[in-house]
Amino acid sequence: MLNRLIKIERDYGYVLPQKYIAVRPAWPRDSARLLVYNRKTSNIFHKTFLHLNDYLPPKSLIIFNDTKVIPARLHAHKETSGKIEIFFLGKDKNKIQAFLSPALAIGRRAYITKKIFFDVIGQQEKIFILKPNFPAKQLGSILQKYGSTPLPPYIKDTPLTEKQAREQYQAVFAKVKGSVAAPTASLHFTKKLLRFLRAKGHSIGFITLHVNLGTFAPLTDENIRTGRLHEETFFIPASTRRMIRKAKQQNRPIIACGTTVVRAIESSSQEIEFRKKSEWQKTDLFIKPGYRFRIIDGLITNFHLPKSSLLMLVAAFMGKKELLRVYQKAIREKYRFYSFGDGMLIL
Repeated sequence: MLNRLIKIERDYGYVLPQKYIAVRPAWPRDSARLLVYNRKTSNIFHKTFLHLNDYLPPKSLIIFNDTKVIPARLHAHKETSGKIEIFFLGKDKNKIQAFLSPALAIGRRAYITKKIFFDVIGQQEKIFILKPNFPAKQLGSILQKYGSTPLPPYIKDTPLTEKQAREQYQAVFAKVKGSVAAPTASLHFTKKLLRFLRAKGHSIGFITLHVNLGTFAPLTDENIRTGRLHEETFFIPASTRRMIRKAKQQNRPIIACGTTVVRAIESSSQEIEFRKKSEWQKTDLFIKPGYRFRIIDGLITNFHLPKSSLLMLVAAFMGKKELLRVYQKAIREKYRFYSFGDGMLIL
């Protein structure tokens, strides 16, 4: 398995100059650059998201992820006043899962204020179990007041203020709170652009998939051995399921905005086809070359980190050799990479 992991790291590695890692998004959002790639002809076009309609197939169904990023990073201190960072991951009843940096021993306490604190009551590998001294239902308001936006670890020295980060690291249609990372392909869309796409005859649907930190995690031996990835929760409403079935019946293309949408829809392809009841589900689907796509016909996505599962998903859709060729072309053309960077339309 280790040899297979080494091979994947070699096959999906590329060198990106630091200056091409975007530390703030394009503004306005739809001024971001758009690399259009046609899988049938291998042609490449360089545009902006304002020109997206010029390349979308007529009457496309575009599906977005409406998850909302929460201010999951809390700055706290120990009993000794030493600083500690709490990165919220999830909650179960009145217990909270989080990363702690630096780590705290079980029995220790982390203070947000004198009256708001967490006790460390357990640990599961790198994840700590915390018990707050307040009802868990108040966590959302605590995060809103004291938390900060969880920008990815590779975005260093961003010039954005916290107020700007909360606005700009969030899709304009985000509404279902729960993600600790943004579905970044959605960041390029303005309300005006969405209205324009609808006016041009395209349909727009939504799913919800809550992005967790696994999206940034490096591939492991376990991923390779099992063929599965980190688990994420998602929901596809009945209205979106109907839109997908109708588009398939009418032979209209289905365009996924973001890898999270791909993961949710492809994980639920049978449920969509057989009209099962909409409900929250979990997926650990690992899409890599060799995977047969059942639903999507096109993909809008950002430029991803080397050696990552997201890069492998895109390779599964457009081919590994072409992916690496297009990425090298994007670097030569000085595209901006990663979460705050530019995007691609793959057809």
